Amino acid sequence: MPLQNRVDPFGSIHAVPDRGLFTGNRGIIHDPDTRMLMKKRWALKAWIICVCEFRNVRRIPMGRNRPGGPGEPDKAGWTELFFLDEVTALAAGHRPCFYCRRERAKDFVGCFGEAFKIAEPRAPQLDQRLHKERLASGGKPVPTPAAQLSDLPDGAMVSDGASCYALRGGVALHWSFAGYREAVVPASLSGRPLQLLTPATTLAVLNRGYRPVWHPSAPA
Repeated sequence: MPLQNRVDPFGSIHAVPDRGLFTGNRGIIHDPDTRMLMKKRWALKAWIICVCEFRNVRRIPMGRNRPGGPGEPDKAGWTELFFLDEVTALAAGHRPCFYCRRERAKDFVGCFGEAFKIAEPRAPQLDQRLHKERLASGGKPVPTPAAQLSDLPDGAMVSDGASCYALRGGVALHWSFAGYREAVVPASLSGRPLQLLTPATTLAVLNRGYRPVWHPSAPA
């Protein structure tokens, strides 16, 4: 049975078999004995995006991955979450990790500084802003008419409540945990109650030139 650690563009966590391209975390939010989520959905304001393979480290997802003290059992490490791609993770309110994706993280924070005219931007500043904006930590949905979709950068995500769409190259790609499905023209979404999923701060970063990693199912 799949573990409850797959994240959708809203930032909600599900149990589905499709793992995706990236992992990441929000701190320790699972019980290592049952390998199930606790009630809380984050323990930190820093929600990050990590690579699935790094320095040959092997982890047991939602297990005990932090060494205990002498004579003590190992403890729960951070809770491994999985995302279809970086576009999905950004919509959910995560940002690149400075440990395993350092150059990408520096690029992301640099674009953040340019967007908000911060001379020496720091990750905690970014995390504070994102924590107020991401839907999964209490941010407010932003209604977005279909006519405004052309103003959004590639990599932005919207939803009509039933489905999620990622914008790329002038089309809207229908999102699923397994990959992107059909591409539709934004005008076909007219009349639906669309809302923006990607946090405003992340949109500003995308507008400054940050290019997220897409799942191979997304047409270039």
